[in-house]
Amino acid sequence: MLCRLLLILTVWTGLASAAAAEPVYPPGMRIGLEPPAGAKLATGFPGFEDAEHKVKITILDLPDGAYEALEAATLAPNQPGIENLKRETFAFNSGTGILVTGRGQKDGVPVQKWHLLAKAAAGPVQDLTTLINVEVPDAARTVYTDALVRKVLASVTFRPTPIEEQLGLLPFKVSELAGFRVMQALPTGGVVLTEGPDDDLQKQPFVIVSIGRGGPADAGERGRFARDLLNASPLRELAVRSAEPMRIAGSPGYEIRASAKNLAGQPISLVQWVRFGGGGFLRVVAGSREDAWDGMFPRFRAVRDGIEVK
Repeated sequence: MLCRLLLILTVWTGLASAAAAEPVYPPGMRIGLEPPAGAKLATGFPGFEDAEHKVKITILDLPDGAYEALEAATLAPNQPGIENLKRETFAFNSGTGILVTGRGQKDGVPVQKWHLLAKAAAGPVQDLTTLINVEVPDAARTVYTDALVRKVLASVTFRPTPIEEQLGLLPFKVSELAGFRVMQALPTGGVVLTEGPDDDLQKQPFVIVSIGRGGPADAGERGRFARDLLNASPLRELAVRSAEPMRIAGSPGYEIRASAKNLAGQPISLVQWVRFGGGGFLRVVAGSREDAWDGMFPRFRAVRDGIEVK
């Protein structure tokens, strides 16, 4: 009876441990994995690190189209900084990728390297490429064995874009959407809003909010600065209709209204607001079809007025 009870407890403990193994996603990222016991979420880069053993697992969340270019680089005969190079097809939790392993140096210390190039091919996420890099110093190889690292890489999985999580990471809060929806949070610290059935900004109204460092301290230079920002946008036949300094949320700002053609050659009306302060600037660019402008402009302005810098 006692032996039977011990057997049941052993099986139950094993099942509980297996159930507890869940992928961990770095904040705002679509790619996660089951990190080794000693690895924690990193603070200086996207991924995980074991400070004691100086082990790093870096995760890059890249567009779907990046796979082909990275695949060509991965299959190149020589890889800079890697010796004893080996390549293989590698099956992981959400598909199959290319695994490159080899030897290298990190700050003068010999390390073993693993690079997994993978692409989402099925399930709810099918528009991303990931490159996962693992570096283990030789002194930690008895803990981070090849078998352990392969187990970690085999656990790689994808999830839909965690919009709310990404919004929480932004340096500002958009408290008024004015009927628009969040299309994408930008890794550079911005957000794209739109209205319509899909994510085609060539056909639908849009609002892009971003934040940047610097900006002119001299009020007389702010107009030129704002014009330069707008001129760098991917627009054609840009023509400024009006440009003037103004106060935005109690801070100095600058407004430019303009007409242009988007990349599809369609005429649009747009507005750019730049709000200065705190050693940086907040930029809002919004646009729509010309025939929808009168109805859209008040909504664009409502979004602008609802932005709070954290």
